[in-house]
Amino acid sequence: MKITFNINFYTIFGQSLYITGSIPELGNWKIYEAKAMECCGDGNWKLVLDLPDNAVEFEYRYFLKANNKVMFEEWNANHSLKISDVSKTYFSLDYWQNQPQNLAYYSSAFTKSLFAHPCDKFERVVKSDKKVLLKVLAPCVENTQSLAILGNQEELGNWDVSKALILSCDKFPQWSVELDAGNLGNPVEYKFLILNNSDKSVARWEQGENRVLKFPIIEDNQICIVSGLRFKEGIPDFKCAGLVIPVFSLRTSNSFGIGDFADLKKMINWAKLTGQKIIQILPINDTTMAHTWMDSYPYNAISIYALHPLYLNLQQMGVLNDNKKAEFYAKKQQELNALNSVDYEQVDHVKWAFFRDIFEQDGKKILSSEEFKAFFEKNRNWLVPYAAYSYLRDKYNTSDFSKWGQYARYDKVEIEKLSAETTEHYNEIAIYYFLQYHLDKQLQEVRDYAYSNGVVLKGDIPIGISKTSIEAWTEPRYFNMNAQAGAPPDDFSITGQNWGFPTYNWEEIEKDDFAWWKKRFTKMSDYFDAYRIDHILGFFRIWEIAEKYVQGLCGTFNPAMPLSVQEIADFGFNFIKERYIAPYINDAFLPELFGTDVAEVCDVFLQRSSSFHFAPKEKFNTQVKVQQYFAGKTDEKSIRIRNGLYAILDETLFIPDAKETDKYHPRISGMNSFTYRELNNSDKYAFDHLYWDFFYQRHNDFWKEKGYKHLIPLVSCTDMLVCGEDLGMIPQSVPEVMHKLQILSLEIERMPKECNVEFADLSKLPYHSVCTTSTHDMTTIRGWWKEDREKIQRYYNQVLHRFGDAPEDCTPELCEQILRNHLWTPSMLVIIPLQDWLSVDEEVRNSDVDSERINIPVNPRHYWRYRMHLNIEDLIADENLNHKIKSLIESTGR
Repeated sequence: MKITFNINFYTIFGQSLYITGSIPELGNWKIYEAKAMECCGDGNWKLVLDLPDNAVEFEYRYFLKANNKVMFEEWNANHSLKISDVSKTYFSLDYWQNQPQNLAYYSSAFTKSLFAHPCDKFERVVKSDKKVLLKVLAPCVENTQSLAILGNQEELGNWDVSKALILSCDKFPQWSVELDAGNLGNPVEYKFLILNNSDKSVARWEQGENRVLKFPIIEDNQICIVSGLRFKEGIPDFKCAGLVIPVFSLRTSNSFGIGDFADLKKMINWAKLTGQKIIQILPINDTTMAHTWMDSYPYNAISIYALHPLYLNLQQMGVLNDNKKAEFYAKKQQELNALNSVDYEQVDHVKWAFFRDIFEQDGKKILSSEEFKAFFEKNRNWLVPYAAYSYLRDKYNTSDFSKWGQYARYDKVEIEKLSAETTEHYNEIAIYYFLQYHLDKQLQEVRDYAYSNGVVLKGDIPIGISKTSIEAWTEPRYFNMNAQAGAPPDDFSITGQNWGFPTYNWEEIEKDDFAWWKKRFTKMSDYFDAYRIDHILGFFRIWEIAEKYVQGLCGTFNPAMPLSVQEIADFGFNFIKERYIAPYINDAFLPELFGTDVAEVCDVFLQRSSSFHFAPKEKFNTQVKVQQYFAGKTDEKSIRIRNGLYAILDETLFIPDAKETDKYHPRISGMNSFTYRELNNSDKYAFDHLYWDFFYQRHNDFWKEKGYKHLIPLVSCTDMLVCGEDLGMIPQSVPEVMHKLQILSLEIERMPKECNVEFADLSKLPYHSVCTTSTHDMTTIRGWWKEDREKIQRYYNQVLHRFGDAPEDCTPELCEQILRNHLWTPSMLVIIPLQDWLSVDEEVRNSDVDSERINIPVNPRHYWRYRMHLNIEDLIADENLNHKIKSLIESTGR
């Protein structure tokens, strides 16, 4: 069987076109086994391929090489070919596929949910010995519409809309139509159009001039396939609304004191009822380190794959045969479900007791089932280390694997032995297989339920991993274990944030083509069709903090280009190493930090470094040492002295680079330091200049290159809709890269991205964005209203355009206006925290505003325990609230 591939692509001297695909004859996607094409002149390239006379279905794509290197390749929507009649000969006329302008519509959020179409629906079969098969990508066809074709010949309806040919939907968004080549004459002029299924009326034609197809003479038993076509139109204006809420915050009559995956189904029902099309949740990976409330932090997972056992719905796992135990759990469920907030430790304790009981009863049967075996084989590469880790964590009573004796360093062979079915402790390991099987099953059911209701599930990928996580244990080469990730000072924290995560060793990650990240994203796509990249700035550069610091102020960006001493001098700054890289403080500033306790502080914690300066004693010369000294001391005086000492230890103007120690980074917010206040005017001017250049000019192209390098292979490895959390100190290159890759940005009115602007102009937000009123790190609308009266007064008068004094509380009427303003934005997605949706109704809103806050970023030991104050069933039954929300959404074109 012979296939001839043809494509028109202009190249320059030294460049060659190659084709690779999913069959051995095309290299099985291996670049080094790809087939070189023959240049036939005038940009035409050809490859003749002989295949065995067997039915075959495969995918393929083209790429360009020069000097034995891949220069670039097609966008990742592969060409496909299905051959069932081996008696025919086939030739393709392919079009090169670049990334489309409306990339979001090719994501599974649209193709599997919002615009999902039935697949393998064949509208027309031509019985002819010679055929032309046209294949076109058209993702913006809603599920109440169809794609059609009209042209200048009888076979194509002679431009009569009533005779338009409906295309078959092969695998949405790919459509195709068979034409009888015997009834076609060159040239063929045609256009695609979208029809409404209800009355076959024209919804819209594709843009541009008529298409023209010229094809060679087609002989008998020949089939010509035209592939790589796209429906031509501008960026559509589809917009929708949704909600965001952590799974642990969900509450139904069937909950167990904490939200679970089954509760998501009821939230999907409510979303559909109110016209919302997307539900965003926080990370759901296992965070268990000590079985205490400290495990409630969802961004500090022990595994990038394993789901959190506490999100299991117990009823769906099975029914206990022991009636006494069943009654006990029913009673506990009632008690825990009555609580206003999550009692993490109680929930963990009781649910784990149930897990052991149900595993003892049903574990053997489940683990021997074919369904479980298939799950295990698909996931064993991460599942076995995860189960072994969990077993060892509980055995040694610590997640710090350095204290696990012979297992402190991960050894795959030793872990396989530890996990063998013949060991006495096998059940203590196998229970984790059992739980992850149930978690996977329950969450996939939720995903399918969301599909059936036209609702998109959006997940959240944290930027970091825990220092004592499974990945840090099994793959430490990918991380800088002696560094901590965080964020520079921002609206959330003036001393920055220290998340405690190790930073990424990108050089090592790049060696295997980002396989670690790709596996992580691919696992997410098992459950979600959209995702939020937490702190996307970390893919350009991460804020890296040395281990000796507790706060995030004395971090540096990595990667970065630190300044040499000569470069610092070139700015006119008089750099004295001993003075500007070590912490010290002038006597005159001590009362600002310690008040009346200055004498005691100087006696106990400080020592003279000059006639006018103090420096910390060796016993207290790092923030970690100070933290350890004050551990457990919670009185006001101790906290004040501790924080004052932290401030002194932040008193540097320059920080040595971790690798090039003779080069330096200016300290972030250095102009706010006591040391800066001591500079003469000339040095202040020089420092301001080098500071501005370093943080806002020097790295623009450097970080842009890093962003492209890290993000391009990752966002293209799945078909999920990609959104980025791009808040904080944003390099100039970030919006450009996100726009180019069509990653949706995050836009918040009270956190404008323009300089010298207090509130973002909602009418000017980009289409490729997610607009929201607040995040889990912020107060809700009503909480924000109470934070800064002067700011709220300006917002009330200047943004809401209301006269007089702003009321003390944000009334339902004001909340509704704020939501309506957000819903009117140009943003593709408006995703509102559930708390803010409920604020529009006086009868439904929570009377305790403060209890609705999910996280306080300045407190690294915050207890994540927010719960809905009413059941989802109550929301579903509230016709007044639902009508109000649905009307808001519909009236704003969402």
